[in-house]
Amino acid sequence: MTRRAFQHQPEAVRQNDLIAATLDSVAELGLAGATVREVANRAGVTPGLIRRYFDNKERLVAAAYKTFIEDLIAAAAAGCGDGSAHTQLAGLIRASVTAPVANGKTLSIWASFIGTVNSDPVMAEVHREGYQAFRDLVERLVGECMAERGVQASPQQIRQQAIVLNALLDGLWIEISMGGDDFSRLDIVRIALDSTATLLGIDPAEFRE
Repeated sequence: MTRRAFQHQPEAVRQNDLIAATLDSVAELGLAGATVREVANRAGVTPGLIRRYFDNKERLVAAAYKTFIEDLIAAAAAGCGDGSAHTQLAGLIRASVTAPVANGKTLSIWASFIGTVNSDPVMAEVHREGYQAFRDLVERLVGECMAERGVQASPQQIRQQAIVLNALLDGLWIEISMGGDDFSRLDIVRIALDSTATLLGIDPAEFRE
């Protein structure tokens, strides 16, 4: 761990630095090890300065989790690119099961945070909002894919498909991020695309194009 030299920076930049230091601490030491003093050392500031931006460690952790979820969604959404809904959904699937979205560090951070969701209402709300944002993206693309193919589906049917697809991606994401020889020998992207195509009733060969 390297302590950064203190520099006078705008408040938004300073808060981002503190959140980045928190995420680094959580990745290496878990939530218990990500103390205010540890975060301060990594950010090159005093513990008192942290309390200027965050009332307590719980608020700092909630802000870090919110940023973590938003960054994951942004990284996955960046894979959508342009083009048809079909192409955008395939891009989202690829990005969701490959680095930097799916890797060991990301899983380690997520696992530390997720243990607080059932006991901390603030963390529960951050979690709900983040996952809802990703499900909304998936649901929109699923609905547009169906419309492109001329498939008539009610909002409820589209939502159900999106929920199942989101669960599929969550499971693959965890398994891939954990690593292991079994997954290193498999074409994970093809598995994810073929599974999505089967769920939506699309020819897998067509979906992989």
